[in-house]
Amino acid sequence: MIDRFVPPHPVSDADRLAALDAYGILGTAPERTFDGIVLLARLLCAAPTALISFVAEDHQWFKARSGFGPGQTPLSQSVCAHALQQADLLVIPDLTADPRTHDNGLVTGKPHLRFYAGAPLRTPEGLTLGTLCVLDTFPRPNGLPQEQAEGLHALAAQVMAQLELRRELAAAKAEIARLVAV
Repeated sequence: MIDRFVPPHPVSDADRLAALDAYGILGTAPERTFDGIVLLARLLCAAPTALISFVAEDHQWFKARSGFGPGQTPLSQSVCAHALQQADLLVIPDLTADPRTHDNGLVTGKPHLRFYAGAPLRTPEGLTLGTLCVLDTFPRPNGLPQEQAEGLHALAAQVMAQLELRRELAAAKAEIARLVAV
């Protein structure tokens, strides 16, 4: 079977990929802070699944997940890749009715996803690394109520605040190591 998925242009953007790499987050161990954020997103939006998803050049990787088994998926199964080019929350009320996702393996097969809402994880420079998203196995024709959308944005901001703290801490440790070595 030939993979017909053509990722959106922002997936392969060199600046975005360099920014993702600079955070050093891909492949790291689970962390309670991020696990707590996805749990809150899932509860806030009354959704069976929530993910912190980072879109790499050839796959998407989940820093934290609640209600979803795999730790990563190929880009052909990524809904989050479509959110990279959104200025705001990407909401797809029925994944089976959207041409970007109607033939996605996670829609046509198990777990039969039907609804997606993803808040962008955007760097201070404006580059989108991935999303904090919620998914459901039932369509939601009205999307998310405003309060849930605002809450998802607030939680996505907390993900980015944690990433910024990690990056600053790594830079401070590197500077200390440099000074000690002198």
